Amino acid sequence: MLTRRARVRGDGVKEVAWDGKALGNWEDFVDGAEAVINLTGKSVDCRYTEANRREITASRVDSTRVLGKAIAQCKSPPRVWLNASSATLYKHTFDRQNDESGETGATRAAKDEFSIEVIRQWESAFDEAQTPHTRKVALCTAMVLGNARNSVYRVMRRLAKFGLGGRMGSGRQYASWIHQDDFCRAIEWLIAHEEISGVVNLCAPNPLPNAEMMKLFRQLCDLPFGLPASEWMLEIGAFFLRTETELIIKSRRVVPGRLLASGFTFQFPEMRGALTDLSK
Repeated sequence: MLTRRARVRGDGVKEVAWDGKALGNWEDFVDGAEAVINLTGKSVDCRYTEANRREITASRVDSTRVLGKAIAQCKSPPRVWLNASSATLYKHTFDRQNDESGETGATRAAKDEFSIEVIRQWESAFDEAQTPHTRKVALCTAMVLGNARNSVYRVMRRLAKFGLGGRMGSGRQYASWIHQDDFCRAIEWLIAHEEISGVVNLCAPNPLPNAEMMKLFRQLCDLPFGLPASEWMLEIGAFFLRTETELIIKSRRVVPGRLLASGFTFQFPEMRGALTDLSK
């Protein structure tokens, strides 16, 4: 595993240091690998200051470019390269669902111009990589629900627990998501299915409006009521939490068209089941 802070582990996984920018000794571990999975990128859960914007963009684009260079010079290149992307690329919409053929681009109401530009640069770097012997898959990923520290699931559950689990903004905006187990199963599926390349949406088949999602979190916490937050309240809260309202107000109604067409089945197609499982 390539990481900026390599350490010795006891689970058999070898960590190798890299900076995500330049070629180095880590190249030897790419040559002969079965698959390369690149999930590198600074978290977008921050304020979009100029410094953070540069780091968000560079961490994604630079790592993709240098991996492309490493794979291109391999004597025994990996069979497949899965590179992270984001479901945020799709248009802010309340009605139509977006599969991989859906409309993409920025919308002023969603305040997503910066995010769309980052994703376009990210995917361009991936597309431009010359790896003729390596299949490429762009993982257009929705929010992953898991139990990791400061994960979306934990943050939302904490809000509901303290009585702040009401609708956010209009509550009409859709949330696309995927359970962590289904995310890992989808990765394995894409590695095994050599006929799949290009953009693939990694999300559950049933996105839901924010108001419904927050209701599920309240039910999880056994609370009948949660204070709603208007958009101006979200702006204030985002400032103090050092994040951006785009992460909440953008409507991402994204569905996994290609995964379903290929025969992949979800263990957690509905959010209620996903939340129940994570709460165990």
